[in-house]
Amino acid sequence: MSGPLDGILVVSMDQAVAAPFAASRLADAGARVIKVERTGGDFARAYDAVAHGQSTHFLWLNRGKESIELDIKNADDAALLESMISKADVFIQNLIPGAAARAGFGSDDLRARYPRLITCDISGYGEEGPYAVMKAYDLLIQCETGLASITGTPEGPGRVGVSIVDIAAGMYALNGIMQALFERERTGKGQGVKVSLFDSLADWMMVPLMFQKFTGHSPKRVGVNHPSISPYGAYATSDGRQVVIAIQNEREWIRFCNAVLQRTDMADDPRFASNSARVENREAVDAGVAACFAALTRDEVVERLAAAGIAYANLNSVADLLAHPQLRQQSVVTPNGPVDLVSSPMRFSGRETDFGSVPACGEHSDALRAEFAPGSKRDVAE
Repeated sequence: MSGPLDGILVVSMDQAVAAPFAASRLADAGARVIKVERTGGDFARAYDAVAHGQSTHFLWLNRGKESIELDIKNADDAALLESMISKADVFIQNLIPGAAARAGFGSDDLRARYPRLITCDISGYGEEGPYAVMKAYDLLIQCETGLASITGTPEGPGRVGVSIVDIAAGMYALNGIMQALFERERTGKGQGVKVSLFDSLADWMMVPLMFQKFTGHSPKRVGVNHPSISPYGAYATSDGRQVVIAIQNEREWIRFCNAVLQRTDMADDPRFASNSARVENREAVDAGVAACFAALTRDEVVERLAAAGIAYANLNSVADLLAHPQLRQQSVVTPNGPVDLVSSPMRFSGRETDFGSVPACGEHSDALRAEFAPGSKRDVAE
């Protein structure tokens, strides 16, 4: 598959979500990605079996890769991995901290041996500090960073419904690798990139952190509402639907009151004169909006919102997303048959992003062992 990273070789000793996410997006961009799997395969292959008997996570995160099974504790397999890395542009790993180094594949040592190599280490809490040795998974980090405490309803905390921590770390890893590739074009030298799940989510928690620091309290849990903008949330209509509205400034608020709520008294009420005031008096704002919407059907509400130029959305289900007219998908080949995946969010002028196939566990082992056998003639130029 051609693309802007055509000719870039990535060796990714990855598992689960974060590192496979980064590696798969490099593959989307045209890089050749070799996925090194433990004997028996990446454990994410067994997360579920709902897509033709295959894991949804694995199909999403491992398109466009070649797969080889290696036991890096075995001397021959370790030598083969060394041979692959010696010819690679990028090496990614998310083993437990210290495991790669103990096996002879520490990122600093690798870059000393191969100065053009870019290494990317993904961990739970980083390689230093009191939490460095702790196991870290998505939900654990959602809890540890305080994300779960501001997610959910007033009655209790909740989990973000997708693997947001892993995705964040994978995106930062991808960003770091791309920066390092660009830097290498200028300097000729590789770079080490280190990303932790904790650091990634801590960055995304910056607004709640500033609220805590400057006010002494964090944003409240408000369900399907915005904690610091009002009205910005979901309201029920008379036919049992829910419409989400978003008021971003005072001009919109006045227009919303007059044209949608048809309540000039709310537009003139000093309790609602600014966003901060509306947040302070959220219950009264919500009561006024809820009373209006409850007397109208969803279509009637949407008609008023559209005429007034007020931003709105449907509170959709996943089934609604699957049938959404804006959803773009493309079919990919998998070991058990074709599966539709969401198309790349990035659209480039002049070219399409086509996904490669999803490999079976160890599908390319024989070919890769022959190609990268220590002492073979393959080199970077090839």
